[in-house]
Amino acid sequence: MEGIVEEIKRKVDIVEYIGSFVTLKKAGRNFKGVCPFHQEKTPSFVVSPERQIWHCFGSCGDGGDVIKFLMKWENLTFMEAIREFAQKLHIELKDMRQDDQAVQKKDRLVSANRMAADFYHHILLKTEFGETARSYLAGRGIRPAIVETFELGYAPSSWDSLRRYLNGKKFNDAELAECGLLIRSDKGSYYDRFRGRLIFPLKDARGVIIGFSGRILSSGVKEAKYVNTPETPLYRKRETLFGLHLVKEGIKKHNAVIVTEGEFDMITPYQAGVDNIVAIKGAALTREQLYLMKRYTKRVYLALDADAAGEEAMKRGIEEAEKMDFELGVIQFTLGKDPDEALKTDPVAFKKAVESPVPIYDFLIDAFMRKYPGSDAFSKKGIAEGLAPFFGYISNPIVRSHYVKKLSALLGVSEGSVEHLLRSKVFIPREERVHLGAGKQVEMKREEIVQKQFMSLLLQSEERFKIVNTVGDVLIAEDFPFPAYGKIFMALKKVSQEGGRFDVNSFSASLPEELRSVCDELYLYGSTDMVSDVRNLTRLGYEIRANSLKKQIAVILKQEDSAASELQLTTLNNSLKEVEKRAVKV
Repeated sequence: MEGIVEEIKRKVDIVEYIGSFVTLKKAGRNFKGVCPFHQEKTPSFVVSPERQIWHCFGSCGDGGDVIKFLMKWENLTFMEAIREFAQKLHIELKDMRQDDQAVQKKDRLVSANRMAADFYHHILLKTEFGETARSYLAGRGIRPAIVETFELGYAPSSWDSLRRYLNGKKFNDAELAECGLLIRSDKGSYYDRFRGRLIFPLKDARGVIIGFSGRILSSGVKEAKYVNTPETPLYRKRETLFGLHLVKEGIKKHNAVIVTEGEFDMITPYQAGVDNIVAIKGAALTREQLYLMKRYTKRVYLALDADAAGEEAMKRGIEEAEKMDFELGVIQFTLGKDPDEALKTDPVAFKKAVESPVPIYDFLIDAFMRKYPGSDAFSKKGIAEGLAPFFGYISNPIVRSHYVKKLSALLGVSEGSVEHLLRSKVFIPREERVHLGAGKQVEMKREEIVQKQFMSLLLQSEERFKIVNTVGDVLIAEDFPFPAYGKIFMALKKVSQEGGRFDVNSFSASLPEELRSVCDELYLYGSTDMVSDVRNLTRLGYEIRANSLKKQIAVILKQEDSAASELQLTTLNNSLKEVEKRAVKV
């Protein structure tokens, strides 16, 4: 095995390989880029051509060789990554022992799904049981070539036809239930999950079948329209994009991906030549799906159903998309409630809509102006207050300024009044508004809030010394962004080491004069609605230390590359991992 790994490393240029997935720029002897495995805007992902390794000095803190990168990128086991590289590089694996139980188990489940897909496909195309489904597909205008491309199938109205077929292929009921093909009854017997339904195989980005979706064909039947594979070792709904394996290159070519809801809404446009469209299950666009799309593009155009659920899904996708710096747009169809219907109703209008996506914030402005069509003050108030939560997610100051100006012009009010409303109405989880008197206020970032809450509640807590003793071996004065807070913490640490009864007044009086007012302010800051138990306060202490280490890492990353800085980064990163590990265990 070691020889195979070394041969892969020898044949693969790590910079060239990772550079095909991540934009890398030369930085001294190394290359830097934005880490693809967590959300960040400042590059902390470093690739070394000399050592043929990569490492993230950001929040994920992971690293390794090209094999480890492929494992994380494609969510593969070690053995699966080895096999994929070996296939590409024409390396013989006949002497490699297949003793990895996890790989063997996954291979069994993949094989079961593959055989199930073949079974359903055969039933659809070659038997009289599939006649109804064939007629249904023809009625929807789905061509035979597309049926083959998507490997569509049909599950007969039988309780155990698939079960008996796969049992004959040496698959037992338990493993077939584990991959979602069978259901175990309360009495312990097994039966087919999909019965009397059109079958859509669900595949990952590599084209591996991970699950199925079954659509009922008869209208008026009191059954769910769709039945899907449940969460399994292979299939996770939040991480799946239907059709991605077919359109990866199309997404790259257009530098954009169209997201729709449901298999037919993806299949019909694909048949018409739209080669950068995928479908999600349900109306929710998840963070995991966005991460998957970000491998290929940063432009996402939503083409969801024109109903309340579809519109709500568009709104929910904004926050996550903004966090990942996506350009989010909406494709609006004038005829038809979804892409499938719109294309069949008017192909020309459909094509124009696809080629002219509307930026998400323009879409929302239009939506709220339709909701409040009046020109009176209260209609304008409704529009502005409706838009405020969404505008609050805009992280780019230029984009935010653009929409503040646009909204102020549309409403006929000053930009200052719009900005004031946004600031007062928007809930920003990572910031807090602090009043300074006389109507003035400033914004505090989370790390500032954390240190203030930590010190305030620490002074109030009856368990203060327990907390100080727990975090005091890693937390130092320099970790606090406000030096005064660090000095007060160290004074608390000294008192805890000396022992004795604690009195906040005596403690404050013992501090240097310049710290007493700060101590008093801190003590008054804490309120009863803040979480002040030992576990949460301890976690806040570790968070302060972690933030400090991350800042130190960021400073070094901006410096010229050197052996000394690499050593510092490694030391700091190890300290960060230890602190985060402690925080999890609290």
